[in-house]
Amino acid sequence: MAIVEDDEACMDRFESAIQASSDLLLVGSFADGRSALTWLQGHQPDVLLCDLGLPDLPGLAVISYCAQRCPKTAVMVITLYEDEQHVVRSLEAGAAGYLLKDSLHGEICDRIRELHAGGSPITPNIARLVLKRFRPKVDKPAFSPVQGLTHLTPKELIVLTRIAQGFSYAEIGGLEGVSVNTVHTHIKHIYEKLSVRSRSEAVFEASQMGLLDIVPRRG
Repeated sequence: MAIVEDDEACMDRFESAIQASSDLLLVGSFADGRSALTWLQGHQPDVLLCDLGLPDLPGLAVISYCAQRCPKTAVMVITLYEDEQHVVRSLEAGAAGYLLKDSLHGEICDRIRELHAGGSPITPNIARLVLKRFRPKVDKPAFSPVQGLTHLTPKELIVLTRIAQGFSYAEIGGLEGVSVNTVHTHIKHIYEKLSVRSRSEAVFEASQMGLLDIVPRRG
């Protein structure tokens, strides 16, 4: 993966998080957009993390170029902005994920893995902005929490609760006494059953359904 970020402190944080993970490999770091574009002409990383506020050109230009010329590269925005305008423009340019710069190390790595696996990781508050803008305004039949419980298994409900509480996949595995792969399997099933593509959307949908209010507590 590669990073485009002009803030040295932020770059150090993200590089440190990635380098501390045995399954993630950083192949390029760039402090400006033009350097990144030049490099992308001959490379196609699995994941590109890109800041929006670059010193020489808009981060959206890098995202758009990557979406058009590097179809195998999944792009995730890393930024301080969490308003609707920046979110929507980033997604329209071709970004598949949106991560705030103050995210914790474990969260950074989890979101990168989620993006590479085909998901669209977006923090919950940003997901609400996007869903509010793009979802059609139609009347929906009332959803019973009991109905939701018949679709998700008790283990899946517990994992969903841990996700809502902000635990990483590894932390969830430790709390529940299962492997990270098992956690991934539960999350995959949750996504399928709730018809979502990211953990933030799963939490949002479950909250709307009332599932998180009645999930059994870990004893």
